[in-house]
Amino acid sequence: MFSSAVPYKNQHYSELKKACIKDKKLFEDSEFPAINSSLFFRRSPPGRVEWKRPGEISKSPHLFVEGISAHDLNQGSVGNCWFVAACSCLALKENLWKKVIPDWKEQEWDSTHPEDYAGIFHFQFWLFGEWVDVVVDDRLPTVNGELIYCHSKDNNEFWSALLEKAYAKSVTLWPQKGGSTGDAVVDFTGAVAEAIDLEAEAFHSDQKKQDELFTDLLKVYDRGGLISCSIKAKAHEIELKMGNGLVKGHAYSVTAVKNVRLGHGLLAYFKNETIPMIRMRNPWGKTEWNGAWSDTSEEWSKVGDTERGNLGITVADDGEFWMVFSDWCKYFTDVDVCRLINTSVISIHKRWHEVVHFGSWTKNADPLLNRCGGCYNHKLTFLQNPQYLFDVTKEVDQVLLSLQQKDMKINRKYGQGENQTVGFSIIKVETNRKYRLHDIVTQQFVATSTYINARTVFMRVNLQQGRYIVMPTSFKPLTLTDYMLRLFTDVDSGCRELMDDKPKVRCWSSFVGYPQVVSHIYVHAAQGLENQDKTGDPYVIIYCEGKSVESPVKKDTLEPEFAFSAVFYRKHPRKPITVQIWNSNAVKDQFMGQVMLTGSVKDTTEAQVLRLRKQGSQMAEEMPGYISLKIVTVTQLTAI
Repeated sequence: MFSSAVPYKNQHYSELKKACIKDKKLFEDSEFPAINSSLFFRRSPPGRVEWKRPGEISKSPHLFVEGISAHDLNQGSVGNCWFVAACSCLALKENLWKKVIPDWKEQEWDSTHPEDYAGIFHFQFWLFGEWVDVVVDDRLPTVNGELIYCHSKDNNEFWSALLEKAYAKSVTLWPQKGGSTGDAVVDFTGAVAEAIDLEAEAFHSDQKKQDELFTDLLKVYDRGGLISCSIKAKAHEIELKMGNGLVKGHAYSVTAVKNVRLGHGLLAYFKNETIPMIRMRNPWGKTEWNGAWSDTSEEWSKVGDTERGNLGITVADDGEFWMVFSDWCKYFTDVDVCRLINTSVISIHKRWHEVVHFGSWTKNADPLLNRCGGCYNHKLTFLQNPQYLFDVTKEVDQVLLSLQQKDMKINRKYGQGENQTVGFSIIKVETNRKYRLHDIVTQQFVATSTYINARTVFMRVNLQQGRYIVMPTSFKPLTLTDYMLRLFTDVDSGCRELMDDKPKVRCWSSFVGYPQVVSHIYVHAAQGLENQDKTGDPYVIIYCEGKSVESPVKKDTLEPEFAFSAVFYRKHPRKPITVQIWNSNAVKDQFMGQVMLTGSVKDTTEAQVLRLRKQGSQMAEEMPGYISLKIVTVTQLTAI
């Protein structure tokens, strides 16, 4: 997967390094020059910038000094805490940083063979669904001999500074204030990012929501996911230290999530009393929380020596500290949860099936070809957006969806590049739908994401068995950009983009016929069904021109609510549509009644309640029970 990363700007690391060694010169990257315009596009640098190679900053430079750790990192002087927090998260997971920093042993300085050093490094990032290999030279920006961006606490360790330079090259600009830790973590890992607003959802005052969130974060962390958090701040409050030691408008990396055992000795194990806690690190490498459970807090006396040792409690202003989870929910306002979704066939954990689609919101004067209709606020054009159909085959299944718009920071130098406001809607549609949706008749909106000008919008939703369309949209019509849609389900969902508006005209259509009308049938419910056995297990079958569609079985009821629909493109409009109700039985299913529908364009489009009748030669005779339904038939095939 990573060995096949695409060379960024077609620069091949091994070839460039060999050429530099052969020519006995240090690499200078013409694709990302060591000039001030690579650093800033609006404001001036914090002093006179000098570009220096690691050997000019330290007498004994190394990529790593005694391995890699979240404690290696410190923020620079230009407000890049969000990137430092992302690096701290990365440093916690060996399997992840070794992918981002490939061939790390080969890239390390070799004091025994200085002639092999060529001043060139490479790193790999997951950019818009593709792994890319980014080559950089080792010239780094300094002011007064000090690195002005991300750097290690050891002045001869350079992995973080070089990683940041490679990341800067991938977006053509060094990390500035106001970036997203979650976005950077996604670019490091290919994870799925979920933004949680603790303040808006009032987690601090809802114990049940706190418990559910802690359980979720504990699972995410234990399965290799990465978490960061911050506190909202007004413009004048950015990086303002509060009385409790926390800093507003400042990104923190979460370095542990744990149920901490209380008590001492064997008694602690028998009582098994725990408290949910979370550990964070300030990218400054100092300035910590000073409330309950801070480094010198008396609360730690409740925890035994063994447990404290396991937690690595240190009384030092190193920027890392613990908080009880309830305080964390109270004081922090925003969380980025980056989940590493398991799609491996061989795994002890839940395996997800992933589908990825790349698309664009594009403009066309023809409504049937337009794909930038905006959100549902714009009802006339809403369905003029890309549509992706998928099936939920289990009775209930959790579905994860991630919509990521293409990162356009590359255009910020030109006054563009800001995120668009985007989101998506999920609509339950007819069980047999195969063509694009053109009107909302009885189809149900089951979920709509938040619309936000973030790079990624994420949703977790539990869906009933059935067929669905997910529709990614911009908030306003005529917003044009590219996006990537990722959908995760327990089993294969058959997710695919709907491209056709109606059945295609084939060369044989003149012989076998072509649809004259389209009919939408919605079966709402049935009442007063005849009891066939101890309990009723009814289901619906809709027949039309030799085709049939069957609903899920409704267990243990004679008053079923089906909320079931189908759509038929009919070549013979005069042939009736039959709707039957059957009772599911292990030995033999039993007929419970039917109705015949003419399906004419002249028929009422209002909801109907019809008496069930027998089938065959006795179809004129009534049976116990009624069925409520709605049918709409139109001659324009692109009207439904």
